Amino acid sequence: VQLQASGGGLVQDGGSLRLSCAASGRTLSGCAVGWSRQAPGTEREFVAAISRGGRSTAYADSVKGRFTISRDNAKNTVYLHMNSLKPEDTADYYCAAKYTIAGVRPIRWNEYDYWGQGTQVTVSS
Repeated sequence: VQLQASGGGLVQDGGSLRLSCAASGRTLSGCAVGWSRQAPGTEREFVAAISRGGRSTAYADSVKGRFTISRDNAKNTVYLHMNSLKPEDTADYYCAAKYTIAGVRPIRWNEYDYWGQGTQVTVSS
């Protein structure tokens, strides 16, 4: 499965963005999907994940209550809705997929098998 992340950009402190992760080649409905991010000079960190059916989600503590992950399997797309953005959210954001059983949503970014390119998010203060 090929993944394409999009939706990044420049936004002010407190603003919102919606990132999209669109799949091609194969259906995404059999995959858990996760988002991770990496700022310059830092290690990649897990952000959010959603199970293949969408009923189970997980978030990093740093984004809980501000970010929401969702999916539309009919459109083969997973979204990351980001609200109340802070300058420390500035990073390249990556989506990734892993074929799993129902209800599983891996929370370690290195558990995923298929990766899209990053989309850059910059939050100005």
